[in-house]
Amino acid sequence: MNRRHFLVAASGSFSAPASVLAQERFVEGQHYATLAQRQPTRDPKQVEVLEFFAYGCGHCDAFEPALDAWQKKLPPTVLFRRIPVAFRASFAVQQRLYFTLEALGLVEQLHRKVFHAIHVERQALDTSKEIADFVARIGVDAKMFMQTLDSFGVSAKAKQASTLVSGYKIEGTPSIGVDGRWLTSGSMAGSNERSLAVVDHLLGLARRS
Repeated sequence: MNRRHFLVAASGSFSAPASVLAQERFVEGQHYATLAQRQPTRDPKQVEVLEFFAYGCGHCDAFEPALDAWQKKLPPTVLFRRIPVAFRASFAVQQRLYFTLEALGLVEQLHRKVFHAIHVERQALDTSKEIADFVARIGVDAKMFMQTLDSFGVSAKAKQASTLVSGYKIEGTPSIGVDGRWLTSGSMAGSNERSLAVVDHLLGLARRS
């Protein structure tokens, strides 16, 4: 199975206004896939949206500003979660890195800085020592951070994330899962920005079902 990062389609579709994207008709099997087996969600009272990403993915880095702005406008009936993937061994520690940020309440403060460190400053951040040095440089208690990174709770979340990656049959990043039933991506939608319009369409389907 090829593990890949989805290409952000260039063309005019990337910059199309949201109002134009919202008027498009999205087709099952083309713009999104229906999962053969429905996946569990955290809260049955909310529609769950999962972003499957990897810190080492340049397309995830480029997509993050638009995705973050979009998810902050979601209603309380929608639960948005980021799910880091570990397609290879070097991503495993970065998977735990994200869940450490989550456990310490540092996602808002540091999530983008991790992307910046990897893709702009060219820091690998694929070993515990590199992560400890990175968090120390930005003023975080490295000892506390690394204790959390190596904790049972973070390891359990990483295991749960890998189960979701398998259940959704994720082959590339970024990908977006909706309500345990559907999957879309920039590759399917035409661009990562258009995938958000597809997700809006799927949220409508979820509300009607």
